[in-house]
Amino acid sequence: MSVEALDGFDRKIVRALQRDGRLTNAELGDVVGLSASQCSRRRMALEAEGVICGYTALVDPEKVGMALTSIISLTLARHDDDNADRFRALLSGLDNVQEAFALTGEMDYSIKVVSPDLKALSTFINTVLLPHEAVQNVKTAIVLDTITSTLALPVNTAA
Repeated sequence: MSVEALDGFDRKIVRALQRDGRLTNAELGDVVGLSASQCSRRRMALEAEGVICGYTALVDPEKVGMALTSIISLTLARHDDDNADRFRALLSGLDNVQEAFALTGEMDYSIKVVSPDLKALSTFINTVLLPHEAVQNVKTAIVLDTITSTLALPVNTAA
């Protein structure tokens, strides 16, 4: 389903579910102005087409002992497919890596990492990242304050 195929009701449904993925079809209908059965059919179609990829609970990192957030930029030791694959395989097994991006520019990757504290972050960098054969350089920035954070995408209600 292309963005052009989303009508105003689909867009309203997506926006509402981004705010609260636990809405029942009846509640969703009240929000978007459709019946529960119409919302159910549209929601199932949006899920089937991959517009809605899944549902999850958002958890407060501090309340689960992950009070420290860091942004780590890395360069690879070599720029070939095998080395990139080794690095991506490393990342796929790390629960504390929340996001990872391949970049253009000076650094090859940027990863968002959560840790209980500075000591745990240091251990992660020194025992996991730096010794890995794919990694050449690591630069770390500690997040002092989160100004804005959202997973919601800007889905306009107008087609």
